[in-house]
Amino acid sequence: MQKRFLALSGYGIGWSANRRIALIAIGLACLLALAAATAYVTGRGEPHRSSSSGPTTPSSPSPAPTHGTQKPAADSGTVPKPPRISDPVQFAKAAAEMLWSYDTRDTSHAQQLAGMQAWMTKESQYRDWASISAQMPSPALWAQMADQQQRATATIAEGHYPAAFKQALADDPAAITEAYIYAVTVTGKQQIAWSEGGQGAEDRSITLAVQCRPSADCSLVAIAPRVAP
Repeated sequence: MQKRFLALSGYGIGWSANRRIALIAIGLACLLALAAATAYVTGRGEPHRSSSSGPTTPSSPSPAPTHGTQKPAADSGTVPKPPRISDPVQFAKAAAEMLWSYDTRDTSHAQQLAGMQAWMTKESQYRDWASISAQMPSPALWAQMADQQQRATATIAEGHYPAAFKQALADDPAAITEAYIYAVTVTGKQQIAWSEGGQGAEDRSITLAVQCRPSADCSLVAIAPRVAP
């Protein structure tokens, strides 16, 4: 029973959807008005065990050529480097895949955190590292997961701008030019495996805030509240 609990724990489980939905207004106001330093409220993707996949990826209003996620650095274990992408949806999909993937067999807790941190924006007034690092299990739980050789991979189904974000952007198109921070909801599936042939899968969904300034690569800002699709 203990092995199954660890195997299905993963990242981002246990936060109330009602809590995230209640913060929609705050999150969107911060996305567009950017009135505070750490404007985004911590949220979490909702996992649901399923074998189904989501719809195809919608197009972005500011498309740009994409590049594959780079190989991980030696000090970040199996965590890949952020891709050099200027499209918010494509970057958010890559970031979600990174957040839902891990391998405790050859990546330490510290390496996982270091790898995740490399995806963050360098603009401290918008950076909300606390919401990202909250996706990580504690060092003690990570050690237990490592004892079971737990690892996970992710398959991304789709990514899109939430309706509430698109409406807010339509109401005030100039607001985005303050910091070029976009809300993107990504769905997919996380496949988990552990020792002695154990395995499982969960559907995942998360809304990320990503910063994509013109003529610059995107970076991760925060996990945003969940908003209407």
